[in-house]
Amino acid sequence: MKTLKPLFWICLFLLLLSLGLAYIKPFIRAVQTYTSDDYKGGLDMVDKHFGSDIDSAAQVFQIEPAYLKALCMLECSGKKAISPRFEAHVYKELKRVQAGTIQNYEHVQASMLKDANDDAIRNLASSWGPFQLMGYKCLLLDIKIRDIRGPDAVFYAVKWIHLTYGDYLKKHQYKDAFHIHNTGQKFPSNGKAKTYDPKYCQRGLQYMKHFQAQN
Repeated sequence: MKTLKPLFWICLFLLLLSLGLAYIKPFIRAVQTYTSDDYKGGLDMVDKHFGSDIDSAAQVFQIEPAYLKALCMLECSGKKAISPRFEAHVYKELKRVQAGTIQNYEHVQASMLKDANDDAIRNLASSWGPFQLMGYKCLLLDIKIRDIRGPDAVFYAVKWIHLTYGDYLKKHQYKDAFHIHNTGQKFPSNGKAKTYDPKYCQRGLQYMKHFQAQN
């Protein structure tokens, strides 16, 4: 029996090791490693990091690729290493919905948040990916947060754009489209932009010209 004890402990150790590796493997795979180039921004970086994905999604949803590339430049400067932006005011509104203080925030209702813990609410109140799509938008698309920050982030963001303000893009109302993406409303009739950067739409239109000239 004494000779079996070392063998028992070795087998137990190997079993625990294999179980541990099986558990952490998905997390290891999920960790994204970036090169110094991934932190570089610029018009050329938009094409380098996201060009092919944008062109593919633009074809699927029949959206002008130059608009999407310009939007990508506005939202993440073409950087592949993109940090999420936490929006405290959105967090407060989602917490109010969850508590039943208000009926909804845009399309988000209390039933969608009943099982969400505080970390989940914070993720929903943060913007993700090359188009900085708010986390709670994934509820409309019936997908997970990881889908709008992972390898399919461009596709799902363009799908959301198509569903929410695609009609403006079909009519080539790009100034309105830029303003809607940033504020949820078309460009004001009084000519005063409500974007965080007053020149957001103007810059977007200039970037569009750059990408159109490349085609």
